[in-house]
Amino acid sequence: MLVELGVVEQRLAAVKDVLENGASVTDVARRNGVARQTVHDWLRRYASDDLSGLIDKSSKPDNCPHQMPPEVEAAIVELRRAHPGWGPRTIACQLARKGSDPLPGRSSICRCLVRHRLVEPGVRKSRRPDYKRWERSSAMELWQMDLVGRIFLADGTECHALTGIDDHSRYCVSARLMVRATARPVCGAPRLALERHGLAKAILTDNGKVFTARFGRGPGPVLFDRICHDNGIRHLLTAPYSPTTTGKVERFHKTMRAELLVEHDRRHATLDEAQAALDAWVASYNTERPHQGAGMRPPLTESGGYQWPGLQCAARLPRGHDLGD
Repeated sequence: MLVELGVVEQRLAAVKDVLENGASVTDVARRNGVARQTVHDWLRRYASDDLSGLIDKSSKPDNCPHQMPPEVEAAIVELRRAHPGWGPRTIACQLARKGSDPLPGRSSICRCLVRHRLVEPGVRKSRRPDYKRWERSSAMELWQMDLVGRIFLADGTECHALTGIDDHSRYCVSARLMVRATARPVCGAPRLALERHGLAKAILTDNGKVFTARFGRGPGPVLFDRICHDNGIRHLLTAPYSPTTTGKVERFHKTMRAELLVEHDRRHATLDEAQAALDAWVASYNTERPHQGAGMRPPLTESGGYQWPGLQCAARLPRGHDLGD
């Protein structure tokens, strides 16, 4: 602080030497070891702002037209902390829904999250040049279904969920929890999905023993196969050891764990409570959450005004499939 005051005093003495004593700018500049332009600058600053004009100021501009407004940055941080599973793309969609203006880009949102240490900076993997998205051309042509475990209640009981995703629209048609992943409770979930949403043309699953007897020793088809056959649904099976074939439902599992299980970080006391929480999350997933594979729109409004056909029809399954737990 003493050094700063000394500098200002020297500049003030130089200015007064010119203004009051009539010294030439050249002589004052030589005595102070500076250029003549510097002395002229001191004179202009003193005439404009008096003594405060002789204090060094930061060269940083007062504002930047490309800088993110503080309120937008605060909204980004709030969304990320409320939903740790959301990335820049999803956060950008949520800001657009709320009418944020200006709307930051994905890279700006990513830098904001890095600044606040909400994400770890890293090298992003590039997509393979020969990558091609595979999906059916319309809804209800194919459902992908799978069984996922490692969902725990408060007392440590492990639950499983039979999940189902429409291949085209990403609409979640099934998310039913069960304690025992045996044939009857597992098959109760697709039956409920068919009653709610209608008959899909085909269902794709892996080779789990609850889905097929392809690699089993038991006689005849399993219950899941019989339900598909009796309702005219093609049951498609993946090749052995190829989980990427059902990649959409596998990606759904990742999202479910990140946004429901990990984000809320709580375990429910009963299966009914856990199912209610899952149902609420699925409702948001289908109607509010934007999906990259659906043009960053929720499945229920996919393709601009598209309405899920399962809301307008319900299947009637043949009698003889009254499945209990």
